[in-house]
Amino acid sequence: MAEPAAPHPVEDFVPILSPRQQWLAGFVLALSNFMVVLDLTIANVSVPHIAGNLGISLDQGTWIITSYAVAEAVCVPLTGWLASRFGSARVFIIAMGGFGLFSLLCGIAPTLGVLVAARIGQGLFGAPLMPMSQTLMVLVFPPERRGKFMALWAMTTLMGPALGPILGGWISDNWSWHWIFLINVPIALGAAIAAGVLLAKIRTPIVRAPIDKVGLGLLVFWIACLQIVLDTGRDHDWFADTRIVLLSLASAVGFVVFVIWELTEEHPVVDLRIFRHVGFSSSVFTMTIGYGAFFSGNVVIPQWLQAVQGYSAQNSGLVTASAAVAALIIAPLAAKLNGSGKVDLRLLVGFGLVWIAFTTLLRATWSTEGTMLSYTETVFLQGFGMPFFFISITTMVMNSVDPEETASGAGLQAFLRTMATAISTSLVLTYWSNTQRVVHNEMADTLNPAAAESTLRGLGIGTEGISAYLNGLVDQQAITVALDSTSVVAALCLLASAAVLWIAPKPEMRQGGIPMGH
Repeated sequence: MAEPAAPHPVEDFVPILSPRQQWLAGFVLALSNFMVVLDLTIANVSVPHIAGNLGISLDQGTWIITSYAVAEAVCVPLTGWLASRFGSARVFIIAMGGFGLFSLLCGIAPTLGVLVAARIGQGLFGAPLMPMSQTLMVLVFPPERRGKFMALWAMTTLMGPALGPILGGWISDNWSWHWIFLINVPIALGAAIAAGVLLAKIRTPIVRAPIDKVGLGLLVFWIACLQIVLDTGRDHDWFADTRIVLLSLASAVGFVVFVIWELTEEHPVVDLRIFRHVGFSSSVFTMTIGYGAFFSGNVVIPQWLQAVQGYSAQNSGLVTASAAVAALIIAPLAAKLNGSGKVDLRLLVGFGLVWIAFTTLLRATWSTEGTMLSYTETVFLQGFGMPFFFISITTMVMNSVDPEETASGAGLQAFLRTMATAISTSLVLTYWSNTQRVVHNEMADTLNPAAAESTLRGLGIGTEGISAYLNGLVDQQAITVALDSTSVVAALCLLASAAVLWIAPKPEMRQGGIPMGH
């Protein structure tokens, strides 16, 4: 276990806004973060509707999702540089306005090309909103009130991915897919105006640093190559395909060169030097592995419920979203403990991760004979651990860097969370598919279908129908066993991330009861 870090200098906080204005600003910042996180998943269940309306294939429709993810992944790490160059409040206001504009263009897009281009713009402008809203929370609220509102901010990060599929499916079924984007417009416009009024007084130091064009180019290069690998690897049998191998090598080389360049550049576009803080490094590693393992459930559960159990998109979304309900119930307690200064944050994060791991193992017992209530109960229970993990790890990460590094820390945190989502999605779907194929073959080898065939023939079913029926049954069981295996692996990753957490030094207290650790 690491030794406690040396006490951090007392934070001198000068209130800029009145308490009432702080409440309003906190609401605007949390709402903006919720809107951006919601857009990560709201389009997922709407792809079939969009594909049918625009006359494209489902594979082409996935570019609607990946184009947003790539653009966001590229721009998120630039947040620190943008904030130092133009000011945190100004970047937030411009990004909010741009996000609303491109949401409008997405909603009225007549072709796939226009929609993908608009989604790229939406991702570019949406990327700074998450880390900037987090940074501005620190600047708006005094230390003694900061924990409560950071908890509110963290809850929007939890609720967005859970509610996205439900809202997207309902809108697409009852209105049209255009409205999954158009609903952002009035929210973004109102938030931009409110931010302009409330946050204009917040001034952060402006550094007229030159643009790190080489670093920016390398960042775009290696992330784009990696995203293409993650999006198309499963369809091309991964490294059995030469193109995937070349893209993987290009991404790896580009990443290494990017790291070397940024560590030696005087004005880096991404400040990697903040990884010198042991508390930051271990915390973001725990966050990345833990979030990726947790998010894998949001990927496989809806697909399993729809493919095997025959649930509608809306009902499968309701099962998944039940975790957010439990999280909302327990969040006030988690926030109170987080901001009390009396409990080691590592204990809170560790408890949250172990609880999520335990309920993930409960999910490994699911079978095709379960009911919607039984599935919902398991997911609901998992929600009680989420606030302890997400709220406390956010506090640990943000308070493990120096005050002037807040924007860079928030940007890297958001970037790693985005990459964890993309990578875990690809890995879990690959593992799930491979396991399903292996289990299917094992079941087929040991199956004795003679008795079943006799019964089915007695019902007047032909040979081809019997074969298809039995193969479908085996498929259902294989997919379910593969889901259970996937849950076990996710639980092990969650426990491993909880262990890594203790590399971080014990957070020391700064003024106002806000933990601080390096």
